[in-house]
Amino acid sequence: MMKYKNYTAGVEFDDEANVFHGEVLNIRDVITFEGTTVKDLRKAFKDSVEDYLDFCEKRGEEPEKPFSGKLVIRLTPDQHREIFIAAKQAGKSLNAWISEHLAF
Repeated sequence: MMKYKNYTAGVEFDDEANVFHGEVLNIRDVITFEGTTVKDLRKAFKDSVEDYLDFCEKRGEEPEKPFSGKLVIRLTPDQHREIFIAAKQAGKSLNAWISEHLAF
């Protein structure tokens, strides 16, 4: 994993082409980059993020931010009720209880 300005990228190596290629993982927009050395790869990653930010600015658009912290999930009514009851019994809000149980 690589990180730059809160953007996280995954990297793979293509043995046939002898090149590293990566993609920013934590946004829906597509930002890719590649390099033949680690140094080139790091530079390409930073350059690609900067290009994306510049592109958004020129278009007058807000760049997509990595993860807002909001997660919408679909539950059955029974699951929703059971989680709500468990949260109340623990003296926590539904969000606090779910966050606690999803923590890694």
